[in-house]
Amino acid sequence: MITDLFIHPTSWFILGALLMPFAKRLGIQKIWLIIVPLVAMATIYRLPDSFGIVNYLGFELQFGRVDKLTFIFLHVFTLMALIGCIFGLQVKETGQHIAAFLYVAGSLGVTLAGDYLTLFIFWELMAFASTFLIWYRKKQRSIEAGYRYLLVHTAGGLVLLAGIFLLYQTGHDLSFGVFSQEGAGWAEYLIMIGFLLNAAAPPIHAWLPDAYPEATVTGAVFMCAFTTKTAVYVLMRGFPGFEVLAIIGACMALYGVGYAVIENDARRILAYHVVSQVGYMVCGVGIGTAMALNGVAAHAYAHIIYKALLFMGAGAVLEMTGRSKLSELGGLYRTMPLTMIFTIIGGIAISGFPLTSGFVSKSMIVAAAGYNHQTILLVMLLLAGVGTFLSVGIKLPYFIWFGKDSGIRAKEAPWNMQLAMAMAAFVCILFGVYPAALYSMLPYAASYQPYYAYHLSETFQLFGFTGLGFYLMVKYLKPHDVSNLDLDWFYRKGSVRFINFAKGPIVSANEWVSNVYKNIGLSMTMALARAFSWFDKEGIDWTIDGSARNIVAGGNSIRQIQTGRIQHYIAAGVIAVVVVLVVVIFS
Repeated sequence: MITDLFIHPTSWFILGALLMPFAKRLGIQKIWLIIVPLVAMATIYRLPDSFGIVNYLGFELQFGRVDKLTFIFLHVFTLMALIGCIFGLQVKETGQHIAAFLYVAGSLGVTLAGDYLTLFIFWELMAFASTFLIWYRKKQRSIEAGYRYLLVHTAGGLVLLAGIFLLYQTGHDLSFGVFSQEGAGWAEYLIMIGFLLNAAAPPIHAWLPDAYPEATVTGAVFMCAFTTKTAVYVLMRGFPGFEVLAIIGACMALYGVGYAVIENDARRILAYHVVSQVGYMVCGVGIGTAMALNGVAAHAYAHIIYKALLFMGAGAVLEMTGRSKLSELGGLYRTMPLTMIFTIIGGIAISGFPLTSGFVSKSMIVAAAGYNHQTILLVMLLLAGVGTFLSVGIKLPYFIWFGKDSGIRAKEAPWNMQLAMAMAAFVCILFGVYPAALYSMLPYAASYQPYYAYHLSETFQLFGFTGLGFYLMVKYLKPHDVSNLDLDWFYRKGSVRFINFAKGPIVSANEWVSNVYKNIGLSMTMALARAFSWFDKEGIDWTIDGSARNIVAGGNSIRQIQTGRIQHYIAAGVIAVVVVLVVVIFS
């Protein structure tokens, strides 16, 4: 049992987080940041199908359940942890590394969980650990965004917990398995909502573009990889074939793209594209066929890598220039050429350009929609692809690296950042050139060939016309330093109004109640206290004390006749007998 738990990949990151301060004192923090994810990655190849089963308070907890679906997510999560740690080697704050390790530990714990109680524990660990990756930026906006992020995820966790309680009440079984759409009730849909919040599905998505751009440079790289993709994993595990997910996913794909096109901040553009790209995955889960689910797994893997590459590129620009708004950037290709190349590779990968990972993963979901005769979903996903290429494939790199020269002459990113970006870019190209490297890890038996004439022709036509449209409308797509309102406006303004309401009527009502209590309630309470004190003293105590005095007096009287002389006892006995005889005779 202890051995099973010890080899759990999560244990390495928890241990790594606990020992991080000691590693810093010994001067081996950078080495420690590399060793821990490497050991965890090696561990996933030796995991048994089932391990870490514990009975606790009548519940059977399963910390380890491994199959092909589990493995592909474990593989990309540990790989991303390694890339993220390399990218953040220059970060000196030990707390930020501890938060990142605990965040990864939570994600791996959810992926391996075989029951909902275990899943919930690691689910909340993810939420709390990732919050510190926002707060560690130590700006007012980051602190505020972190609080909002934590509140939203706490609310989502409560919804998930409510669903788990209802599920246990109906079946007394907390095992994490596949739900049936036909028999789904309140419990199942509450659990789905809890998962969808972490997947950033509209209208409960605004926490993502609110928080990710405010995170630290390294924190944003970690956050773009784990929370939403862990949500995709649990949706695949529990809700394949739920038609509502197909609709939600397609809407996500278009919604995220729409905001990305009009955004100005580079990391906010990328945050909205997380919503859009996860929409493809949620849609694939809703379609539910073997090809669609394979496409979801493949796209989740590809997306984690190329989205991290894009966040690393934007983060490197922010690190070296202190700016992330497109309207303040331009002409950086002169001084940051390697970062430019890596960012462009990420941009064409997310767009689904041939010979990149996005081309061989995203197209599986689109093809599954077509094979399943879901034309509306197919058209929505294709339109989202056009918007992706327009906003991230063209607009983002153009206004950062080319466009109007901003006059900024920043240095190239540090070597560790370049190495991390090079690793991610290599994976993007590897899977595009050699799709079998990705397809061999897919969980279901469904073959797919991405490189066929119709698909290539369709892709080049979409990209060609999108590029032409950007060329003709570039002056209209020029970024402006404005704030675009999203649904987070409601809880931002709502919270302010609630605070004002709390300061006004609620405070006044509280003061009125306090005055009433002081003037009336307190006086009545003291009067009752005095009355009870009198009754206790004059009633209860008098009765008890009086009874005690009588008993003591009687005892003293009886003690007087106990002389110890036998002749006195004989005389007393004779008198008693005479008295009894007299009573009997005369009665």
